[in-house]
Amino acid sequence: MQKHISFLAAGCFYSLMLLSPNASANEKTQVLMGEKTVTLEGTLPKLTQMAPGFKVVDEHFTPVTLSDFKGKTVLISAVPSLDTGVCALQTKRFNSEVSHFSDDVIMLTISTDLPFAQKRFCKVENVDKIKVLSDSVWRDFGEKYGLLIQDYSLLARAIFIIDAEGKLQYQELVPNITEHPNYDAALAALKTIQALQ
Repeated sequence: MQKHISFLAAGCFYSLMLLSPNASANEKTQVLMGEKTVTLEGTLPKLTQMAPGFKVVDEHFTPVTLSDFKGKTVLISAVPSLDTGVCALQTKRFNSEVSHFSDDVIMLTISTDLPFAQKRFCKVENVDKIKVLSDSVWRDFGEKYGLLIQDYSLLARAIFIIDAEGKLQYQELVPNITEHPNYDAALAALKTIQALQ
């Protein structure tokens, strides 16, 4: 199994995944889905390095890329499906939090739900302040960020924060997909990262 910690260094929050003593550097990342262990495709991006570019689609199937938010601080909330309780609450939480930040902060929710389903969810739940995007077409985000669950075509639950220079400054891969991320740590990190811009 893996342990996950966040820490503050040089004025920025960072997040690390600690492998168990029996895990090798070449092993694929695994998380829990309830009681079941699932394997993730790809590799988590490295902290303080340039965040990998990706291409997803909006509710109109229009391509959206990370470069569209150049010069902004970007929080990415990755969820398996908006039609599940924890994912819905996670999305609504960040939708309510984004108004506490300046226009230089962009919050995204990304899932592999089809844009039609995402649009319906946003309308019903009044999610209108964050951008909800779909990785259903190319699975580009999931593969580049090491979140695509083998055999399920779903994303693992995770939080990433990319600073205005495009560097990844924070990440949390939630060890059990059925559990919430650490909202307080992510929001505190976002405030710190934005203040340093």
